[in-house]
Amino acid sequence: MKDYKIIDFHTHTFPEKIAAKAISKLEAGGRSKAHLDGTLASLVDSDRREGIDYSVSLPVATSAKQVHSINRLSAELNGKNGVFFGGAIHPECENVEEILDYLKESGIKVIKIHPDYQGTRFDDERYLKILREAAKRDIVTVTHAGVDLDYPDDIHCTTQMILNVLDALGGVIDNKLVLAHFGANEFPDEVLSRICGKPVFFDTAYSLLNYPGKCREIIRKHGAGKILFATDSPWVDRTQYLKAFFSLGLSEDENRKILGENAAAILGI
Repeated sequence: MKDYKIIDFHTHTFPEKIAAKAISKLEAGGRSKAHLDGTLASLVDSDRREGIDYSVSLPVATSAKQVHSINRLSAELNGKNGVFFGGAIHPECENVEEILDYLKESGIKVIKIHPDYQGTRFDDERYLKILREAAKRDIVTVTHAGVDLDYPDDIHCTTQMILNVLDALGGVIDNKLVLAHFGANEFPDEVLSRICGKPVFFDTAYSLLNYPGKCREIIRKHGAGKILFATDSPWVDRTQYLKAFFSLGLSEDENRKILGENAAAILGI
């Protein structure tokens, strides 16, 4: 294995006082069993064991009233112990510009939205506003895309919704949107035929173990310069995930871009 700088662009942590409860609730909701306890300390320890240089922790606000406290904590912790924190925002927030200004001033480079957990279709006008205003501030938006195991029968971010968003926002959000889970979890063929080549990033979170051959096709068709290594920790075994990634047999240049260079450019490392 080559000595690469590795940035895990998609992880999740919770404050210690609620981590156990949050992990238990998410496990019960249908997700995979957690491989870490959900605390920041466990992520940092895992980074060191796995040789991961930096991680990005992406909080999700399930209501507008959570946004301020989440972002205050993210700003406080951002960049410490090798972990960069994303900001949170919710489609019901009425002060979108103010929230994004605060995140920009706090040095936060990324926000996370989750259409399923936030009960909103990805092409909703409220998300369009968030995406537009974030891009204006050079903030990248990461969205869950495709199937979420908690909502397998009601997908809130389909490939058609993604195309609707890209059509609506033209060049405004070019290269300022990350579609998690290789573009749309459990829909690799639609990603290959409809989304590859668009001016968006994909991250590698979670889906790689389910259909590695298709993931390799997506990387090759979309281009390694628009792929971000990610695990979705704590929901996967990171040792297994890194082995699966290297088993794709990509070139040294592709590995270098995906594992660290692309994310470093977004984070300003």
